[in-house]
Order: sequence, then structure tokens, then C-alpha cells
Amino acid sequence: MTSAPTISVIIPMYNAEKYIAECLDSVLVQTFQDFEVILVNDASTDGSRQIAEGYLEKFGGRLTIYDNQKNLGVSATRNKGLEISRGEYVFFMDADDLILPNGLKRLYGLAKSFDVDVVNCTGHYDLSDDGKERKLRRLKKPTATLENIIDVNLEWRVKGLLEDNFYWAPWRRLSRRDFLIRNGIFFPEGIEIYGDRIWTFGLLFCAQKILHTPLAVYFYRKSVDSLSRRKITALQNVNVFINVIVRGLTWIDSLMDKILFFKTVPQYRYEILSHVAQKYFEMLYKVSLKAPQTEIYRSVKKTFGKNFGDYDVLISVLLTLVNSFQKADEKNKMRLIELEEQLQGEEKNKMLLSELEEQMKGESS
Repeated sequence: MTSAPTISVIIPMYNAEKYIAECLDSVLVQTFQDFEVILVNDASTDGSRQIAEGYLEKFGGRLTIYDNQKNLGVSATRNKGLEISRGEYVFFMDADDLILPNGLKRLYGLAKSFDVDVVNCTGHYDLSDDGKERKLRRLKKPTATLENIIDVNLEWRVKGLLEDNFYWAPWRRLSRRDFLIRNGIFFPEGIEIYGDRIWTFGLLFCAQKILHTPLAVYFYRKSVDSLSRRKITALQNVNVFINVIVRGLTWIDSLMDKILFFKTVPQYRYEILSHVAQKYFEMLYKVSLKAPQTEIYRSVKKTFGKNFGDYDVLISVLLTLVNSFQKADEKNKMRLIELEEQLQGEEKNKMLLSELEEQMKGESS
């Protein structure tokens, strides 16, 4: 392709041989054809790349396959796709998902009609692993029910974030490429999960105009091989969520530091950081209950020891909070047992008293 395409479809791929053909087929049949596909292979060890190569001719020069030399994770892989893309707009897909045949056409039509940085879809379809079951899903919030909201109000977005009014997935959005590049809105690397959630803060904080539309064009497959559903140990889970909190808060805070709004209204900066910390700490605490308590500190030190100079205070606070919550949880469990035993004793006494009353009635008669 000589001229730049209108839309760059960016697909990170890792061991997706079961799904990648169906994903590419859904892009190939788009009614809007002025696009390129940037497929970034994250060092797959299965037949994914060979399958993708079979589509090079079908796309007629509009498919580029880029290979990471080693497995870098989905955030770095998406960033590479964004870096080498050339489109006026970018649309992120996952390698196991699908898009409706008129999906790109409808998204582009809205972007141009309303002249926005981001088209944000508040609906999508859940797709079963075998592709046979499809169910429309919407966020049950105001942004999902109103038709085509033009959003230029950063304060409204912040309040929406604090009330969990926005979906996080990057495949819900068509974005201007130059808007993302100009504002440095890349996915935070080094975060294994929830990097897309953190990335969304960049869109909402930096976009001049966003269109919120109930349009649903995307099929999100609940595949058994998805990273979010892979089984990892409880200790690994603890480290994952500590990493999300530490790196995620740092990324969001650094972004807000560049935005005048958060300097003039600092309470919102505090509320955002507090909200994010609380959300992820709740997850950290839940997974910590399943981890061997004597091993948590050792595991954290092994994982984060080389970065303790940067994160030692925050990690120490997190572990202290986990420890105090665990002690409170154990104390509450013991108290609950005591109350249940007390209640059982009272019920037993009531039964004995009732039996005694019945016996006295019988003797009196």
C-alpha cells in the first residue's frame, strides 16, 4: 500500500491458532475496505503465524505481520502495532474475537460525522468459545442508554470513572491515531493484566471530544485460553495485583500531572487515585486469602526486590494493609463462630424450656 489507510486494525497475537483465521475472516469481509491490518505476533509457539501468513495474499497488501523477538505481553505488543500503524484511526482487536461486517464502516461514519477523537461503544456481544452462543451486553449506566452523547466535559468523565460508568476494553473504541501519539497514550508495559483498564484513563483524560454510542459491532469471545482466565498460583496472583497497583497508580498519576484540570481541581486527582487503589486492593486482598501467609513476603521480595528503591514504601503499605485486614478477617471469623455457638445455645435452651413447659402442662392436667 502506498497511501495511508483510513483505519489501522491492530491485532496482538499469541498462540491463537484456534481462532485467528475466524478473526481475520471477519475483518476481510468488511464493507469498508480502506483499512490495513497490523498483526503483531508475540513470539507464538503454535501454528498461529503460519495460519496468518495464509491471509497475506487475500488482503492484497493490506496485512502486515510483525514478529516480536521474544514474548513481551499484550500491552507492549499493542504498542508496537500502534507504533508501526499508518491509519488516520486505529481499532484494536483481540486475536480470538470478531467484528460485524459493517463494523468499521459504522464506526468511521460516526467518527467523521461528529468529528471526535474517540468513538466509544457502550455495547458488545459476548461470544462463547465455540462461537455458537451470542449475547448482547450493555453497561447498565447512563452512558449506555442515551443515543450518541457528545462528551466534551472532563469533570463529567471523572465523575463517571468514580461511578464505574465506563467499559474498559480497547476494542470498544475507534480512536484518532495522532491523538493517541500526540498525548503519549500507549498501554502501560510491565502490567500483565488490567493494562487496558489503565490505558482507558488516558483516553478519558486527554480527548477533546468523545462520542458515546450504544452501537454494538464487536464479538468478545470468552475463550478458555484467555490470559484473564489462565490458572496461576495464589502467590503469583498476589504479585500480579501488587504490580497492577504500583505501576498502574504511577502511570495514572504521571498522566494527571500533565493535565491542567487536575492541577486546578486537585481533589479529583486524589479521588481518582484513591478509587483505583481501593478497587485493586480489594482484588489483592481477596487473592491474598488463598496464598500461604508465610510465603507472601518472600514471594513479593523475590518479584519486586530489584525495584524496592522506587516502590518500597508503597509495597510496604500494601502488605501492611493486607496483614491488618487478614487479622481483622480472622478475628471476625472467630467472633462469628462464637455468636453462632451462642445462638445455638440459646436455641437449645428455648427447646428445653419448651419441653419443660409441655411437661408441666401434662402433669397439671
